[in-house]
Formats: sequence, C-alpha cells, structure tokens
Amino acid sequence: MESRTHRVVVLALAGLLPFELGIPHRIFGRAKDPAGRPLYEILTCGLSAGQVPTDADFAIHVGHGPELLATADTVVVPASYELGPVYEHGRLTDALAAALSHVRPGTRLVSICTGGYVLAAAGYLDGRRATTHWASAAHFQQLFPRVLVDPDVLYTDDGDVLTSAGVAAGIDLCLHIVRRDHGAAVANEVARRTVVPPHRDGGQAQFIERPVPEPQLASTTAARAWVLDRLHEPIRLSDLARQEAVSVRTFTRRFREEAGVSPGEWIVAQRVERARRLLERTELPMEQVAREAGFGAAQSLRKHVRAALGVSPTAYRRTFRAVADSPPSPDGPSGEVASAP
Repeated sequence: MESRTHRVVVLALAGLLPFELGIPHRIFGRAKDPAGRPLYEILTCGLSAGQVPTDADFAIHVGHGPELLATADTVVVPASYELGPVYEHGRLTDALAAALSHVRPGTRLVSICTGGYVLAAAGYLDGRRATTHWASAAHFQQLFPRVLVDPDVLYTDDGDVLTSAGVAAGIDLCLHIVRRDHGAAVANEVARRTVVPPHRDGGQAQFIERPVPEPQLASTTAARAWVLDRLHEPIRLSDLARQEAVSVRTFTRRFREEAGVSPGEWIVAQRVERARRLLERTELPMEQVAREAGFGAAQSLRKHVRAALGVSPTAYRRTFRAVADSPPSPDGPSGEVASAP
C-alpha cells in the first residue's frame, strides 16, 4: 500500500450521463481504511475547465482541465453522447487526443458503458478483452475489430485496463476495483453504505430476461437464502428445486432468468466470496478455509480462487490480511444474503 492516497481522475466529456459521472465519486469516495481515512482521492476534469453539457437538462461545472490527467493513478471515462467522430468513425477528436496525451504510461484506465469507445479509439483496447453496453456491442466490435469484445459480461478486468457494461454495471466494476485494491471487507462496507449488492461477478450476464420476476412466477430467493446457510455442505440442484417446490428443470430456468447465471455458477461465486472473507479475517489453515467455504479440499479452493481472482489463496491472504484488523461494522458482518444478484 502506498502512503499517498490513490488519485482517481474522472474525465467528463460533453453529453455525459450524470448518473455515470457520479458512480466513481460515490464508490471510491466511500472507501475508507480501518482508521476512517479515505483510500482514494477523486477529482473531475474536462477537455477544458468550465461548463460541460450533459444529456439531462443541466450542465455541470468542472474546475480542472485535461492536464489533471497527468496526476492520475486511475482514469475513469464515463459514457458521453456528443462525440460524433468517436462513435461514427472510431477516431478521437483533436481535443480528446490532446487530453489523453497527458495520461502517464502505467496509469490504470477504466471505462463505464460506451466510455469504452474513447479507450478503443485511443488504441488502449487493441488486443484486449473489453465490453460495453449490450445494445452497442455489435457496433463497437465492427468499429474496433482489434478489440476482443465480450458482449455478455458485466465488466472485464485486463489488469491496467478495465471496462464495464451499461450504466449500473459501472457500480459493479468500481466495487470490483475497490475489492481488488483493498479486499472484500472494504468493498462490502462501501456496498452496504451505497445499498447495492456487494458482489456481482464480472461474468454475470448483462441482459437478464426478467430482472424482476413476473408476479405469477415464484422467485428463487428462498432457495438462495437456503444455500447461503449451507455453503459448507454439498448442495444438489434437486435440493434447491425442493426449496421452491418445483422441478429441477423449472428451477434452473427461473434461476437463470432472475440471476443471469446458472445455479452452479452462482454457488461457486458465493463460495469464493466466503473464502475471501476467511482469508482476510482469519488465520485458518487452507484446508479449513476450503471446508468452511464449501470447496472441500485446498486443491479445489486454489483452483476456484485463482480462476476468480487471478492469484492463489496464499497470495490473496498475504495482500489483504491487514484488512482483517478493521473494526466490525455496526450493521454486523457482511450481509451474505445481500450478495445474491
């Protein structure tokens, strides 16, 4: 951990969505260390200081010009709808190219929704996996054939370049970054204060057929709550279906419609989250962490944690174990039921 606060600079472009502009400020701005000190400094700049029109009936005033980008550790580009050359021809405007020239090599780059067009037009996404709003994915791929577009996920993480799907998926991506930087405990506290689910995996589908189940269809909420009390036990699909008094086939279909992933994928994600917390907050040996999280053996734990986090459980614990000294929240331990999509 660096002693200097990590600086996030949000690039506000003409036609921006006020909601998306607020996401980095809200999520990063609520991340605190155990002593209550901010973990990020969040600033906003434009192509020039002054008024920036939005897609709403008001403009915003930005106090910094593009030179602020040279001071950023992370640059966030939300969606904007007044960048004709970028959206029509995949080319940066002269002003935008000049602004991005301030970005230092090695700066982490993040896009929200169609903000990915800016990163792609600048060449940052060439040869990299990326995503954008599902409604723009086909056009995005056609305009930028060198980008490895994944139209089905909430966000992508390619190390120093991260992209999100549309609008609210920016919340998921920013929480993912906080989790990656400072561990699940800090990210869950931010999510709790923002009143959003603490974790939706990046691989979850963007477009869920029924985000809110139709009234005549029973929800799978009871089954998910039942699972979260038994993650350490073997769980069969038939057990889940029994909780909702439906067939396995019907339960599987409804679960995917509501959650955007299969029951098995969702259970693995919840077990990884439990393993995160145990690795951060306890000194339990790996075999016991594996049993408590429902992976059975340390080998299975290593496989799933590495697949989800890109590092081994030992490396994850070494990085984030200090977070374990954080005082408990007045709300109690991280709400596991809330982690359901």
